[in-house]
Amino acid sequence: MLSIIQILLMLISVAKFIIIAHIIMSWLINFGVLNMHQPLVAQIWRGLNQLLEPVYGPIRRMLPNMGGLDLAPLIVILGLFAAEILIRNNAVYFI
Repeated sequence: MLSIIQILLMLISVAKFIIIAHIIMSWLINFGVLNMHQPLVAQIWRGLNQLLEPVYGPIRRMLPNMGGLDLAPLIVILGLFAAEILIRNNAVYFI
C-alpha cells in the first residue's frame, strides 16, 4: 500500500510541475519572450493547453469573470497541495 501512496504523491508532483510550466510559459508568451510563430513553442503550448483545459474548464465556469485574470491554475494548484496533505496525513491508516 505504501507504494500506491508514493505513486499518488509522485503523480501530484508531476501535475504541479506541468501546471507551473504552463503558467510560466503563458507569462513568457504574453511578455513577448517566447514567439508563438516558432513551431516548437507552438507545439508545446498547444499540448499543455490540450492537457490542462479539461481540468481548467469546469473551474473557469464556476469562477466569476475576473477580466483578464485566470484563477483556474491557482485553484488547481491549491487543490493539489490539499490532496497531497490529505494523503500524507492519512497514509498511516492505509499502511
